[in-house]
Amino acid sequence: MHAARVVERQREGQHIYYRLASAGIFELFRVLQRVGKEQIAEVDRLVRLYYETPGELEPVSPAELRRRLHEDDVLVIDVRPEPEYEAGHLPGAINIPPHELERRLHALPRDREIVAYCRGPFCLFSVDAVRVLKAAGYRARRLTVGLPDWTSLGLPLATSSAGASPHAESPQ
Repeated sequence: MHAARVVERQREGQHIYYRLASAGIFELFRVLQRVGKEQIAEVDRLVRLYYETPGELEPVSPAELRRRLHEDDVLVIDVRPEPEYEAGHLPGAINIPPHELERRLHALPRDREIVAYCRGPFCLFSVDAVRVLKAAGYRARRLTVGLPDWTSLGLPLATSSAGASPHAESPQ
């Protein structure tokens, strides 16, 4: 895929991080997601299981999240791996990868709703995070879109140097 210029890659130590090479590739990916959702029974089953469970995983739209961020009545957590968070994230979001969530629950506020997001509508990190948070008694929902979709809507991004610390232990 790299040779075909579908993805770009960046090496950091023993890890190689990949990202889509262009907005056009991202749009192709979105079309494939839509076709998959409409045509493939297995994807349809996944959507019903994880995304359309009434009341359990009620999503938050980008417009609602922007309004609530402006009102400062929500905490946003980015559940993607740290290097992805550092490359760009929603303004004010803190980074809590899935493998750290249970350990860091004690530092999360109980008086604010928590909105989790990850890579996109078929990424299950945010779904799993919401389930963990709800099981621990938190009010939690997931963002309907992932970071690439947020960006494609022309919404603002932050980087780890300009936004919240990826290791923030006590969100406000």
